[in-house]
Amino acid sequence: MSCFRGLVKLSTKMTYLREFAKLSGMKAIYPGTFDPITLGHVNLVERAAKQCESLIVAVAESEGKSPSLSLKQRVELVKASVAHLDRVDVVSFNGLLVDLAKAHQATAIIRGLRTAADLAYETQLAYMNHVQHPGLETIFLTPNPQFAHIAASLVREIAAMGGDITAFVSAPVAKALSRD
Repeated sequence: MSCFRGLVKLSTKMTYLREFAKLSGMKAIYPGTFDPITLGHVNLVERAAKQCESLIVAVAESEGKSPSLSLKQRVELVKASVAHLDRVDVVSFNGLLVDLAKAHQATAIIRGLRTAADLAYETQLAYMNHVQHPGLETIFLTPNPQFAHIAASLVREIAAMGGDITAFVSAPVAKALSRD
């Protein structure tokens, strides 16, 4: 129960930060590997874009994760998946996220949370980023419930086995991952 109370407090803070973002014209970055970008990711981009003056979707090179798609493919699929949105740019990056934020004069990082495990990990990242760049806020968003179960790793696995992934990704991503 205490975990729930903590999430309620966090939720209150997130609501405040979303309103702050609207009022301040915040420029934010939503980083990820996006291997591949899922409908859950797109949902977060759509909602974050409404709250910010501008949003950069930053596709990380992430060589340590050994992505199944090349950086170029991931960037193109992210662009195709968010093309319907205004004030959203897609860039690739390698290196520290705080350096990218400084280069683009971003004042916030958008991070998605699906589970309590995500919260623990993302909170640690937020603290580390804040130490490196004290003016950089981290805003946590949860996906809408219909997308909360979607994980890129599961999408890759289903696609590799020839399964139907159209309920989890945009049409361009489904086409790119199809075995045909």
